[in-house]
Amino acid sequence: MLDHFGFLAPYYERFIQPPDPERWPALLNLPAAGSLLDAGGGTGRVSAQLRPFVDRLVISDESAKMLAQAQAKNVCCPVVSAVETLPFPDASFDRVMVVDALHHFADQREALADLVRVLKPGGRLVVEEPDLKRFQVKLIAVVEKVALMRSHFYYPAQIEAMLKAMGLSTKVEGDGRFTAWVIADKTYL
Repeated sequence: MLDHFGFLAPYYERFIQPPDPERWPALLNLPAAGSLLDAGGGTGRVSAQLRPFVDRLVISDESAKMLAQAQAKNVCCPVVSAVETLPFPDASFDRVMVVDALHHFADQREALADLVRVLKPGGRLVVEEPDLKRFQVKLIAVVEKVALMRSHFYYPAQIEAMLKAMGLSTKVEGDGRFTAWVIADKTYL
């Protein structure tokens, strides 16, 4: 398999628009005591800005080169891992985020199940994905397939349904242009 993200690591943040500094704290209901996991977090482009709002930040990613960029920011504990098999005990994190990465995971259902497993009761998981209802996202999906990126996009309602089936309470928000957020709370013990 091609190492797309290893190649892009040194340049990644130069080409990706910076995150809205107010959106993620609101989505994750921050500040919050405890730990935040940025799953598939790469360079930590978004989660590094959230470090002041949590006690501990962990970024997991399959690309060691992307994580090296995150570690250079000196704000996190990087962990090389597939999201489908996270090396953390059950109920390890108070907050979990996935930013524009779910479609890159090898098995999205298995990845979501493992994210729910490591989420503490009372915790929140937020998944940001390009909204497949938008034409430009469909074009991106085709380009990523042609580039052999193993991408598999889901509609926001499909992601929400998967998380509901795992027992989480959910809602979907969108920006009306390109992005959707699935917000899921683990209310059971």
